[in-house]
Amino acid sequence: MARTASLSGFPEWLPEERLVELHVLDTLRRVFELHGFASIETRAVETVGQLLRKGEIDKEVYGLSRLQDDEDDAKAGKHDPHALALHFDLTVPFARYVVENAGYLAFPFRRYQIQKVWRGERPQEGRAREFTQADIDVVGDGELPFRYDVEIALVIAEALSALPIPDFRLRINNRKLAEGFYRGIGLDDTAGVLRSIDKLEKIGPAKVAELLKTELGASDEQAQAALQLAAIRTEDTSFVAQVRALGVSNDLLDEGLNELEQVIEAAVQRAPGKVVADLSIARGLDYYTGTVVETVLVGHEQLGSICSGGRYDALASKGNRKFPGVGLSIGVTRLVSRILSQDLAKASRSVPTVVLVALTNDDSWGAAQDVAAQLRERGIATEVAAKAEKFGKQIKFADRRGIPFVWFTDDDGNHQVKDIRSGDQADADPAQWTPPSEDLSVQVKTVAAQPV
Repeated sequence: MARTASLSGFPEWLPEERLVELHVLDTLRRVFELHGFASIETRAVETVGQLLRKGEIDKEVYGLSRLQDDEDDAKAGKHDPHALALHFDLTVPFARYVVENAGYLAFPFRRYQIQKVWRGERPQEGRAREFTQADIDVVGDGELPFRYDVEIALVIAEALSALPIPDFRLRINNRKLAEGFYRGIGLDDTAGVLRSIDKLEKIGPAKVAELLKTELGASDEQAQAALQLAAIRTEDTSFVAQVRALGVSNDLLDEGLNELEQVIEAAVQRAPGKVVADLSIARGLDYYTGTVVETVLVGHEQLGSICSGGRYDALASKGNRKFPGVGLSIGVTRLVSRILSQDLAKASRSVPTVVLVALTNDDSWGAAQDVAAQLRERGIATEVAAKAEKFGKQIKFADRRGIPFVWFTDDDGNHQVKDIRSGDQADADPAQWTPPSEDLSVQVKTVAAQPV
């Protein structure tokens, strides 16, 4: 099980745990780049005005200031829109990045971004104050074909399928569908309804119905209709008939229904069993305008969403020029925390090193470095012992470090390599010897994927 960080909400990994995290990151990079997404990195700091212009999460934003502020800085206060704060996600900084660099980017622009973010939440399993996210987005100039909504979902399904995690489900809805339905039943404060529906899994349908009635003035019939829509969940396009059966129709609802149907239809063909139409998904942030996604691990639903996002048409703009986009964000730290705490996967060893070159005597250190250089030239990670202790002690050192092979050279220049796991020892040539392919690099393998 992963250690608990001494500073709550700021996780740190042991070396073998970090290797698991690196495997996850490398896998995501590989899949994203296979689909043509280019890597970018944005600054960690944005202005408060930039961060808070969409959505209501100001209580979670970490402000940034010096221990000894200038007098003017102190007067400005933390709510000054020009004050600095750490970014709480990667979408808002990315929107700013697109606007500032629009003249240098080729649209539609496909990017992936893997960075730390900071959020002032109450630390618990799956929720940290400093954590890593991995985002992919496609942004257009003026317009962005809906087909990218479909593609983003399929890319994420492929990326998650390549990770050492339990089975998962992308739960997908469409804000146009939901908003069109709410307006059709006479609930015009669609943002308020969405915020209430977003609390369904936390407080249950009865309390959500009460919220709709007390805070938004909904009648019993309107509240029940909203809950009926949210109860629809299918693994195919049969949700269309279920929505139609509720007797509401308008252009906005029809558009959202058609878009969601396209996503689910493609997923049934290309990612079977990985995607469901779930009309309870709302997403709390205000900038989403169409497709919305949340993802859960099957059997680990209490962990919350491990991947979320959607379509945003108005987050990025420059004068009359708009940059609509669609993207999804994977909570890497949340995933890695669950992998480690539940022993879902482990690294094959705790260090990258494949070989420790032992010393026969202190004068052999230079020759040992020559052996190590030859091995490294062929991509074999190698260390050289620091002291010419008894071979038994040098072998024990390698064992403690998790190094599988120890290299010996006698006074006549003859070489042998020992697999300290099996005890096998054989002649070897530093210019030609290679370890078994599974030992050449650290392997991260699934151990178990049991529901908790």
